[in-house]
Formats: sequence, C-alpha cells, structure tokens
Amino acid sequence: MASPGFWDSPEAARETIDRANALKAWTEPWGTLASKVEDLTELVDLLAEADDEELAAELDRETAQVQEGLAELELRNMLRGPDAHRSALLAVHPGAGGTESQDWAEMLLRMYSRYAERRGYNVQVLELQPGEEAGIKSATLEILGDHAFGYLGAETGVHRLVRISPFDAQGRRHTSFASVFVYPEVDDDVEIEIDESDLRIDTYRASGAGGQHVNKTDSAVRITHEPTGVVVSCQQERSQHKNRAKAMKMLQAALYQRAMEEKEAEKQALEDSKTDIAWGNQIRSYVLQPYTMVKDHRTNLEVGNADGVLDGDIHRFIEAFLRRRGGA
Repeated sequence: MASPGFWDSPEAARETIDRANALKAWTEPWGTLASKVEDLTELVDLLAEADDEELAAELDRETAQVQEGLAELELRNMLRGPDAHRSALLAVHPGAGGTESQDWAEMLLRMYSRYAERRGYNVQVLELQPGEEAGIKSATLEILGDHAFGYLGAETGVHRLVRISPFDAQGRRHTSFASVFVYPEVDDDVEIEIDESDLRIDTYRASGAGGQHVNKTDSAVRITHEPTGVVVSCQQERSQHKNRAKAMKMLQAALYQRAMEEKEAEKQALEDSKTDIAWGNQIRSYVLQPYTMVKDHRTNLEVGNADGVLDGDIHRFIEAFLRRRGGA
C-alpha cells in the first residue's frame, strides 16, 4: 500500500486490500496455531525429562486451545458463497398470534444480540416496531463483523416456541412462531441498480429508545421497492436524511440477496433448504413447558438448557448445520 502508484486506481487498490484481508483472515490464525504447536512440542519434551503436574496441566490447556482453534478454522472453511465473509442484516418478524408471537419475536431478537456480542460482533438496532402490549412487530439488526453472514445465514427460517403463556390468565400452553431472515450487508462498491421511480418512501415518528427528539419528528424512514415488494425501515439516526441513506443501503443489500438467490435457484431448482424458509416449516423448536428442550429439525441436535440457548448460546446449532451441509 505504501508503494508508489498504489492509490492511482482506488478501485484496484480496494480489491487488493480486500484480497489481502481475506488472506490474513486465514494466515494469521493459522500462524498463531502453528506457534502454539511449537510450544506444545517443547512442553512434551520437558515432560519427557521430568514428571511435572503443572506442566502436564498446562499441556492439557494449550492442547485444548489448539484443538478449538483448528475446529473454528475447519468450520469457517465450510462457509459457502461469495458473501460469507460479510457483515449481516438480521430481520425478525412475528407470526400470527398477536402478543404471543410478538413477545417471541422479541425473545429471538435478544438471543441474536447476545450471540453476536459473544462472538465479538458490533450490534446496532436499525429498526424496531414495538408491539401494542408487549414484544415487537418487526426489528432489524445490523451485525458487523468478520463472517457474520456466513454464520448467521444458517438461522434463516421459522422458529417455534412452546410455553405456558404469561399472557394467558388461565395458564394454558401456547405455540408461537416467528420468522428470521438474514442477508449480507453489501459494500458500497457492489452495484445494484435501483430506479427511484420504483420506490415509495414514507416517513414516520420513530418509536422506542432515542430520546425526546427522535419521537417528536418524522425522522424514521420506510422504503418500499414496489416491483419486488421488498420493504425496509430505519429509525436508528435522529436525522431523516441519515435514516434514508441507511435504509437505501438496507434495500440494496436485500435486493442483492434476492438476486443471488434467484441466480442460485436457476442452478438448483430443487434446493432442499428453500423449504426451511416457508412459513410453518420451522427449522428449530424451543420448548419451555412441560419440559425444556431446544431441537434443530435440520440436524436433530437437541439441547436441554433452553435458557442458555435463549441467552445466545446457539453456536452449536450453527456449527451442526454447517457441518451437515458441508458433508452433504
């Protein structure tokens, strides 16, 4: 980058930097693991000369870290598609059922926020429409981080909750559904042509957090792409102009993902995963009563600690799905 003429062509320079960063994402973790393996070899040699419990415990700890690092690289290698490295936009929508499903949608929103934080990603709420009594009518998260889309893309589909309803005075068991859709956040250099005449742009007062100003002005923006029916909203910023710019970026990402899916469908018209997205064909069930269990219907992985899962411990489900798909 410091060489003369490197920035003469900004587009070529960005491509070079992107390729370099992509390579670093593999070479740096591998270099770290290789260094740890050398350290392990020295520990093994020391243990061969002297029986030391502290050294043996250190060897066990370091070995476990190397194994974990190798597993993570192996899993990343299973991430498919040219957009796996990108950040993600994650949208949650409740199904039929009013307050019940809206509350469930909010639980999912928290689950993904907690998961992203555990992974070290930066999470921002771009849009949130609260329910009339509880929960949310819709929400969109921006999840910024390396391979966020590659991992979270596995969560697209319908999620089912079974519990004793806190909103039912008779304490009956209810089943609720909510849909999750994840698409990659595209870079500014990705060209998606959008005809302004195809857009319907509405402004409204933002709801939820944001202070008095955000609730007193029509700062929130909703954009409808009429040819496709794609709708995006943003209320993150106090400025209507900034919200519109962010919403346009969200629309660009949604149309890009739609185009990629259409291209993939042309190659594989009978792709099995398409049924996962259909309403009512849940990818995962979360049961809180009469017992606690979370089951992924694609991999048959079951976990008894439902509270832990709802607190963001979902990587094992993502890993199981990616490994099953990678071995398919």
